[in-house]
Amino acid sequence: MALDRGAFTLSLDFELIWGTLDVAGHGFAAAVLFERRRIVRELLSLLDEFEIQATWCTVGHLFLNQCDGRHENLARPRHAWDAGDWYRHDPGGSESDDSLFLGRSLVEMIRDCRTPQEIGFHSFSHAIWGDPGCSREVAASEIGACFDAAAWLERRPVSFVFPRNRVGHLDVLANHGIRVFRGPGPRWYERDDNPGPIGRLAHLAEVCLAVGAPTVLPELQGPLVNLPGSMIYLPAHGIRRWIPVSRRVRRALSGLEEAADRRRVMHLWFHPTNLADNYDAMMGGLREIFARVRDLRSGGRLDVRTMGSFASAA
Repeated sequence: MALDRGAFTLSLDFELIWGTLDVAGHGFAAAVLFERRRIVRELLSLLDEFEIQATWCTVGHLFLNQCDGRHENLARPRHAWDAGDWYRHDPGGSESDDSLFLGRSLVEMIRDCRTPQEIGFHSFSHAIWGDPGCSREVAASEIGACFDAAAWLERRPVSFVFPRNRVGHLDVLANHGIRVFRGPGPRWYERDDNPGPIGRLAHLAEVCLAVGAPTVLPELQGPLVNLPGSMIYLPAHGIRRWIPVSRRVRRALSGLEEAADRRRVMHLWFHPTNLADNYDAMMGGLREIFARVRDLRSGGRLDVRTMGSFASAA
């Protein structure tokens, strides 16, 4: 799909605790609470300041403000690395300021942002759709539960991000009206389902060296439009804390220039919890990226586009 001018797309994997339960249990609870109490509000304020419409692909369970924790009507994934019932961690109950599993008030905040934000889906419970343990029955159960939980939204979501970027069951999404998804980026270690330590080292090396983010174009994949990711705004926990935020910013700025010059898309993505470590510096880096987006847009060289805006490519 040819573009009239370059584009910047920002997609967010909004999941609270759901994205790490199968590998870390409640290990990221502190970061999730920080996300809940501060990050979402201040990130929305920053997006509004620069008039950037982002796509918040949200775990379906977060559209709820209460649940029984059992979800007996939903099919369960059977991932090899996770024994036991998939919903065993869900305590049920009602949303509060300490909720790790429920987030309707946060989704309402996103919906009500002065600069309109797009809301999409990120599965219902962060089942890994591209894994053999997630059957077609599970996928259909998950996306149906997403639409049920989000029935109070005025606009029906059309965008989807796969948990861990593992693509699967595109036909199920199409049958439910989803039209756009974010596929893996063009780097070999992103296309490989299991890149291993060499892939992780290759990614870290690119960030350390501030290698420019690749640009992409929307492409038809089966019945849907695939808008691949260009780069993740890498979190600063673990060994990654030693990589200066400026390297992440330089990668993004280089990608923005290429998108403007070649009329392609620089598709940035991250989880809001990615900002929790080294928070002030990480937010400052986003401010620098968004300022350049604003300048390129003001100069008529770049559009800010949501994932859903590419649905017409189908």
